[in-house]
Amino acid sequence: QVQLVESGGGLVQAGGSLRLSCAASGRTFSSYIMGWFRQAPGKEREFVAAISRNGANTYYEDSLKGRFTISRDNAKNTAYLQVNSLKPEDTAVYYCAADRKYLVVSKTPVGYDYWGQGTQVTVSS
Repeated sequence: QVQLVESGGGLVQAGGSLRLSCAASGRTFSSYIMGWFRQAPGKEREFVAAISRNGANTYYEDSLKGRFTISRDNAKNTAYLQVNSLKPEDTAVYYCAADRKYLVVSKTPVGYDYWGQGTQVTVSS
C-alpha cells in the first residue's frame, strides 16, 4: 500500500502559479502510475494529468495542456503538478492518486486505488 499527502495549495490571484506536491510513503513509489484529479463544488471529480512509472510519459486533460505540468521524482517519492496562468474556474480541491495494477495510464478515478486527502486551490478574479 501507499499513503499520499498533498501540499502546496492556497489562494492565488488569476494569472498566478502554484506547485502542488504529492508525497508518498513506502519504498515502491516507482511502481505506481501517478495521477492528479480535481473536484469543484457540485461537480464530479475530473482528470487533470497523469504520469507513467518512470516519468517518461505524461498525459493531460486536453483543455489544460500548456498550463499544467506533471512530473515526478522517484528518488524523493514525490509527484508534482505545476499550475500556471490560473483561472477562477481552476478553483477546486486537487487530489493525487496512485495505481499499481494497470499497465496503462487511466484518465478515470476508478483506475486508481490510492488517494490523498486533497489540497484546496482557490483562484480569485
